[in-house]
Amino acid sequence: MTTSRSTYHHGELRQAVLAAALDVIATDGPGALSLRDLARRAGVSHAAPAHHFKDRTGLLTAIATQGYELLAAGLAGTARLRERGVRYVRFAVEHPAHFQVMFQPELLRADDADLLAAKERASAELRAGVADLRDVPDARTAGIAAWSLAHGFATLLLTHNVDGALGDRDPEEYFRSLTGLLFPQHPTTEGE
Repeated sequence: MTTSRSTYHHGELRQAVLAAALDVIATDGPGALSLRDLARRAGVSHAAPAHHFKDRTGLLTAIATQGYELLAAGLAGTARLRERGVRYVRFAVEHPAHFQVMFQPELLRADDADLLAAKERASAELRAGVADLRDVPDARTAGIAAWSLAHGFATLLLTHNVDGALGDRDPEEYFRSLTGLLFPQHPTTEGE
């Protein structure tokens, strides 16, 4: 991208750097990120990204925050546990770079207020899917089990470890069938 520095407004540069960072992460992983390289890609001075993010950790924290916000929005609007799992998988497929960064706390500024608020919104949406389960003695443990299933499948999917099993089937439908094997009779896990 060879855009002139003068064409960026304050918010546009921030978004341009985030978009460039997501591209790098999607192709080469978070370890390949460099603020200097991102500035070059955006056609701005090497100090410009630091103005918005301070450092690489700040940039990754902003990406994770954005990811948790997107995840919370994607999970909202359905009470069904199975469908929340499907939406979790959909989020991972549609936002693989966010997904890579969000669950690597060593890359993030753990005390960032925006990150903590976004994580709490996403966690509340995840917990809401378990709230209506009947005959569950420990809702917290059930929530972790449900999250593990969705997160594990999404991770296996993104790392191409289930390509052979999946074949040409839609990942969301495949996930629904997996949960149907484990929870065939549970009315709150039925698809919508």
